[in-house]
Amino acid sequence: MTAAPQRLPLSRERVLECAVALADESGLAALTIRTLAHSMGTKPMSLYYYVANKDEILDGIVDMVFSEIDLPASDGDWSEEMRRRATGVRAALKRHPWAVGLVESRSAPGPATLRHHEATLATLRTAGFSVQLTAHAYALLDSYIYGFAVQEAALPFEGRDTAAEITKPIMERFSTGEYPRMVEIAVEHVLKPGYDFGDEFMFGLDLILDGLHRLKAGTE
Repeated sequence: MTAAPQRLPLSRERVLECAVALADESGLAALTIRTLAHSMGTKPMSLYYYVANKDEILDGIVDMVFSEIDLPASDGDWSEEMRRRATGVRAALKRHPWAVGLVESRSAPGPATLRHHEATLATLRTAGFSVQLTAHAYALLDSYIYGFAVQEAALPFEGRDTAAEITKPIMERFSTGEYPRMVEIAVEHVLKPGYDFGDEFMFGLDLILDGLHRLKAGTE
């Protein structure tokens, strides 16, 4: 007689890991205490020992996303650390698209979230940014990172050389000659071999970092 497979014991960490997996697979709207319990093979009441309600689950899974992002180092070059942080945040949001609109919405941030914010602020302040410029820089960087993530997630294509599948049918509507600049951008840029919208991320990020360099220099 074959023994039944042992079920992994419940813990708060496992509950949150399963919640992240469920959100990754089915989206945030599908994440409820009931669906989470079902996915774990247990009863909803069993989860309440580890999480009080859905809000606590949301706080916890946001903190798990932040825990995946390497912290910037205050003893490194500030612009390289901000570039590394930005690419790390973007990568985490691509792994967990549901988190794009959630990461800044929580009123009870967890320890990983607080460590992330503290390390980012410390890197800028150690580099010589004033308190005011640090606040401006952090807000600007996050607005760009999260905004790009929203736009990237909404696109009907993803990856290198995939835009043509969507763009070429649209080009047929441009035969009237009413949209010459759109045709120009498509032909000379979007439809070129190797095009990836994701490459635009570093272009914009470098512009922001260059601007912050000039602002910082002007305060010294």
